[in-house]
Amino acid sequence: MPKTKPDLSSVRGFLLDMDGTFYLSDHLLPGAEDFLNTTAAAGRPVQFLTNNSSRNRDAYVRKIAGMGITVPPEQILTSGEATAQYLRGIAPGARVAVFGTPELEAEFRGYGFALDMDAPAYVVLGFDMTITYDKLTRLCDLVRQGLPYIATHPDFNCPVAGGFIPDIGAIMAFVEASTGRKADVIIGKPNRHILDMAAARLGLPLEALCMVGDRLYTDIAMGQAAPIQTALVLSGETKAEDLANSPFQPDYVFENLAELTAHLKAQL
Repeated sequence: MPKTKPDLSSVRGFLLDMDGTFYLSDHLLPGAEDFLNTTAAAGRPVQFLTNNSSRNRDAYVRKIAGMGITVPPEQILTSGEATAQYLRGIAPGARVAVFGTPELEAEFRGYGFALDMDAPAYVVLGFDMTITYDKLTRLCDLVRQGLPYIATHPDFNCPVAGGFIPDIGAIMAFVEASTGRKADVIIGKPNRHILDMAAARLGLPLEALCMVGDRLYTDIAMGQAAPIQTALVLSGETKAEDLANSPFQPDYVFENLAELTAHLKAQL
């Protein structure tokens, strides 16, 4: 179970989830701006780490700017960009069928990939809010052919104001039901690929980091497996009662970033 007295004194850098942790839809969550100001003043860098691959980092910069906060692009790592980095490391310039939003497609073009729905070498599935039945059919056709199948992240739902909308995990379940195949590789949380990329950006060892997020099966699971310190906030998907039966237990639990920041300030 979570520790009763949070001790953040050894944390030298934070990995910060976005949807449900830093903001919800187009509104900052309590403590979001104060958290950034406090960590900056303390010299503890923050790397935004989001599984949402429907937008690229420039779109997130604009989104956060619309809420009154300026964040440099390099401070944001999406599962979409992490997937493009991963694939560039094993197959630079490959022909890829990308099932995702136009922004995810642009991400892959920017990393030098040729987008090809007819004869690709790899299949990449992202959080696709532009999905159609024709796209789903083509996706299943390519997966059924046995092509390498990479998913940007595993989330089943995306939190929005007033509830949730289906995320990539729901699409992956559809594909598995039709083809019998799971994704060969999943890049985003809770998998190690995105964690190592984020740590490299911060220039810090894993043991100096703390993952802050609202999901047990992605944010907390990734931290627990690494292992690094984890802080769960109850401002998004997870509710307090979910902890009792979860195999993923955070080091600390806070109502929101405001409560986490208060503890951090007390230990500076």
